[in-house]
Amino acid sequence: FDSPNKNEELQNFIETLNHTLGRVQVNSTQVVSDLEEEFDTVYSILDEMKESMINTIKQETVRKSHELQNQLTQSTNALESAEELLEFANNALHIADEGEFTKAAKQIKDRVTMAPAFRLTMKPKATDNMTHLMVDFSQERQLLQGLKFLPVPRAPEIVLGDCLVIDNEVTVTWRIPVEDSKIDHYILEYRKTNHEGLPRVKDEQCWEVVDNIKTSEYTLQGADRLRFDTKFMNFRVRACNKAAAGDYSDPVTLETRAFNFGFDSTSSHLNLKVEDRSVEWDPQGGKGVDSKHLSSLSQSGTPSPKRTSVTRSPAPRGARDRFTGESYTVLGDTSIESGQHYWEVKPQKDCKSYSVGLAYRNLGKFDQLGKTNTTWCIHVNNWLQNSFAAKHNNKAKNLDVPVPDSIGIYCDFDRGQLSFYNAENKQLLHTFKVRFTQPVVPAFMVWCGGLTLSTGLQIPSAVRSFQKTENGLGGSNSSISQQDPSVACDICFYDKLPSVDSSLMP
Repeated sequence: FDSPNKNEELQNFIETLNHTLGRVQVNSTQVVSDLEEEFDTVYSILDEMKESMINTIKQETVRKSHELQNQLTQSTNALESAEELLEFANNALHIADEGEFTKAAKQIKDRVTMAPAFRLTMKPKATDNMTHLMVDFSQERQLLQGLKFLPVPRAPEIVLGDCLVIDNEVTVTWRIPVEDSKIDHYILEYRKTNHEGLPRVKDEQCWEVVDNIKTSEYTLQGADRLRFDTKFMNFRVRACNKAAAGDYSDPVTLETRAFNFGFDSTSSHLNLKVEDRSVEWDPQGGKGVDSKHLSSLSQSGTPSPKRTSVTRSPAPRGARDRFTGESYTVLGDTSIESGQHYWEVKPQKDCKSYSVGLAYRNLGKFDQLGKTNTTWCIHVNNWLQNSFAAKHNNKAKNLDVPVPDSIGIYCDFDRGQLSFYNAENKQLLHTFKVRFTQPVVPAFMVWCGGLTLSTGLQIPSAVRSFQKTENGLGGSNSSISQQDPSVACDICFYDKLPSVDSSLMP
């Protein structure tokens, strides 16, 4: 029973419960507010429709009333005219004079012909029926009575066995416990962490979101690739239909360990300008290079220093410079004591000279990479005489391959192996076989140019596969003698590379 770990796990669970309890109250208040807003919207729509329909009924009432009132007025006038004509006719019956009677009869005839009563239609122009303006709410009422909360998708289940972390990419796979054809897309969330186990509520990292995933698998990758700068990553996923998002899946934690380090600015030569992951030659950094001494680069691989006419106070670096003279060197800030590690270095296009490799920390302040029995490197020289060589203990092996745009460095401390690769196509450039007797650190030399460092990288699958194959073959083709018997080193050249120059043989 691991009491400290169990207590930590319980504490994390209690924090999760408290956080969830608080979120229940917050989310409950929010959904009530959303529901009230939806109902208010429905009420508003109904009120608008009611007002519009009432206006329509009023307009129809006015229209019919107007039509009927006009008919009523015309009919009343016609009736009065007819009654007057009837009275005139009755009076005409009492006229004794034949001429006068004939004249009255002619007037009656003319008035009857023109009487409105005989030209009016006896059918009302409007009816009293208003049923065409009635509304049947039965269907809408049924819909409202059937109103329910939105159907929410079930929480997905992340299939841990199908998740894959390789080549600085993470593939997460999940499934839905119950088939749901209405799922439109998924939302994947992830965050980096250094805590193993269940995700913590109070974590230093925020959840990152990947939305609108149409399949039940997603591969997380950066613009180039992910940088694994934490030991683990947490993942969770939720399903969404057209209306709502479901619950999150149970979170999972995947291991993303990688070798992370930066340049140790306290170890660098004064002529190097060092950032966390970049180093650049700075001729005004305290010591410069005189043009009369540049020719020494073609012989020694690095230029001879000389003070320039510009003087400036160097930045404080403790009691003395870590590296000086021709040793334009900076070390990594993290030692390697065991295990397998991989990192990459990319030089500037116009970089005149640089070296990358490993060294013991006791490297002397005047020592240059590859010129001692405690350093192993690949050196590139683009000044005067171009060269590309593997160097150790002041011996060099020219490499008959093109200089890559970036170099991958692989170290298997326990097996005593240091290999260099073309970082783009993973072509093996060179391998040292070493019996390391103490921790080593990444080491770099640069002159007239700069280097960019990429760390947080997994060992590429192509490199891992190649190492398994080569380690299975075992043995090395040739060796270089050691000045220090406590340090053993074999320098390996594979069939794809030229054999060792005879000048390097002991």
